Amino acid sequence: MNTRITDVLHQIRFLFVPYLVILILCLIIKLTYTREAIYFAVNKRHDLWADVVFTYATELGAWMMVTSLAIIFLMFSYRKALLLVTSFAFTGILVQIAKNIFHAPRPKVYFASELSKIYFVKGIHINMTNSFPSGHTVTAFTAAVVLAYLAINKRLGFIYLLFAIGVGYSRMYLSQHFFEDVTAGSIIGTIGTIIWITWLDGRPFMKSERWSRGLLRRK
Repeated sequence: MNTRITDVLHQIRFLFVPYLVILILCLIIKLTYTREAIYFAVNKRHDLWADVVFTYATELGAWMMVTSLAIIFLMFSYRKALLLVTSFAFTGILVQIAKNIFHAPRPKVYFASELSKIYFVKGIHINMTNSFPSGHTVTAFTAAVVLAYLAINKRLGFIYLLFAIGVGYSRMYLSQHFFEDVTAGSIIGTIGTIIWITWLDGRPFMKSERWSRGLLRRK
């Protein structure tokens, strides 16, 4: 197991090392500033172009993205498709357990008496419950880790990390989540996926020739 997880971390090093640096910075920010200060620091910085960008960026953490990636992987490799889908299932279960434990209010409920101070992006439905942790962020970081692990060019891991961070920021920009929701989501998505693919891809059947095929690759 120790050898396997070392190998996985080596495979995703261009994602994992900068992620750890960013995570440390996030924890310092959280310990330095209040929830309110962080939220309004993000909320007051908005523009019309950013409204459009982050409205679309947040969809990279939605189930449509999961389904699209799964179908693409299924065409070429059953192993890759299985790693992707089961990673999403594993971290998805973890995030739902956490949401049902904490039952944390979303920003619109938390700041119910201060809504006039908040900028809301037009056309975005604002959720009210189960804020902690951010499910979209979990999904984005799960995808980033799996893609980094499977990538031929391992340096792409850093690009996948940037996309995942973009999804996380979009959840705050759209007033769907707090900073700590997104930070926790990134931890669950990253660490949970590392643990899962370390275990699953170490199973002997995953190395068989049959699992290296896909719907378009019969031989």
